[in-house]
Amino acid sequence: MTEQHSHQFERGTDGPKVIMVGVDGSDSSLRAASYAGGLARRQRALLAVVYVQPVLAAGAALGAPVAETTDEIAEQLIALIREAAERVKGIFDLRWEFHTFRGDPYNGLVKAADELKADAVVVGASEQAGHRIIGSVAIRLVKAGRWPVTVVP
Repeated sequence: MTEQHSHQFERGTDGPKVIMVGVDGSDSSLRAASYAGGLARRQRALLAVVYVQPVLAAGAALGAPVAETTDEIAEQLIALIREAAERVKGIFDLRWEFHTFRGDPYNGLVKAADELKADAVVVGASEQAGHRIIGSVAIRLVKAGRWPVTVVP
């Protein structure tokens, strides 16, 4: 007795549709954005660039203009990404979106990945020495085991 298998090709279902990258303006996050951009271009996926605006309750309670500062960072990141996209326009075809979420970096990225239906997550390695001991956002994302996570040095 032989089994007969039917193989069908499905157009547009191979490879990731959404590659998400977390950016915060640090050098490692900008390297991660470049890496993720290359992946998205080669895979013809959407590059979802995510900035998680920290919610600093203590600073806000003391009257510090926290929201204004994080909004400025988001605006600077958008300008930087638009500038980079303009430089490669006509050379590379890359679809991208910029999103902001509020919260701590780990939970903000988890929420973003879920809402954006990310197929893969790219983040920069932490540049803070203490994270080697207590664990970085990248390590927590990998341990969550919900998406493939690439950590760019």
